[in-house]
Amino acid sequence: MKTFASSLMLALLVTPSVYAASSIDLAVRGKITPSACTPAFAGSNIIEHGKIAAKDLRQDNPTSLPKANVKLSITCEASTFFAIKPLDNRSGTSNSPVKFGLGFVNGDKKLGNFYLMPMNMLADGIAVQPIASNNGGNTWYAEWLWELWTLWGAGAMDDASTLLPSKVLEIDLEVGTSIARADQFDLSEEVDIDGSATLEVVYL
Repeated sequence: MKTFASSLMLALLVTPSVYAASSIDLAVRGKITPSACTPAFAGSNIIEHGKIAAKDLRQDNPTSLPKANVKLSITCEASTFFAIKPLDNRSGTSNSPVKFGLGFVNGDKKLGNFYLMPMNMLADGIAVQPIASNNGGNTWYAEWLWELWTLWGAGAMDDASTLLPSKVLEIDLEVGTSIARADQFDLSEEVDIDGSATLEVVYL
């Protein structure tokens, strides 16, 4: 009982000086990792759909364009905990909050979207599953269709809750593009399909 009373009194005596403090601390922290990772596409990083006739677009529903595939590899100097951070370079133009935009047409109309689906993932030659985190890498969950606003990573086939480190991660990315219903657009002149994304490696 005496100890509690002494502690309480000390707290009451110290409180006024805390309120009266005229300075505040700022900490700058981080880590410098000895291992660097390099992402690369095998072949072209451009999905070319060519010219699409306006009459072939659906008027009352979105039109799905032919799917395409690109191979992404991330090679590190040593086994490293890392994730992929997606950035939409046409932010604000997608008609889906979790997919990448294709740019504006006719002024401010959203042309459509595209997604990236990971397939056939290998981490150091071993099959792994796609996982994602929506809280900066604190927790992970299985995710077959990677979305914007999340981090992307690789997990063991029997454990989607843990990010795996790897030296070489290989992913087949399916790219699916969708044009919004055409009855809202003026397609009397050519319009550009102008999607663009950046995939950034972040170290965890």
